[in-house]
Amino acid sequence: MAPHDQTPRPRPDDGSAAGTPDSAALVGFDVDLTAQELQRRAQVLAALGPEWDPVEVLRGEEAAYDLLYSGLDADQQRIYEDLVTAGVLPRREGGGRAAA
Repeated sequence: MAPHDQTPRPRPDDGSAAGTPDSAALVGFDVDLTAQELQRRAQVLAALGPEWDPVEVLRGEEAAYDLLYSGLDADQQRIYEDLVTAGVLPRREGGGRAAA
């Protein structure tokens, strides 16, 4: 009867590390998730519903950013400018000041 531990042993002349199976024992394993990704996207769009308007959502996000960066005091404005200069934040129209 064969032993339960059948770890492939390297051949002494193949240069492989001890306890590593030789390359003939390795098997490639590929999984194509394209169908699952398409199904996931369809489910997301179905969950959003027909009333979802991506353009209106983007407008709302822009308005939220305008409010976020409006009314900054001098220190906050300096930090904002430093972050823009460093490339961390994109420059907002109005230079970090929301329209009144």
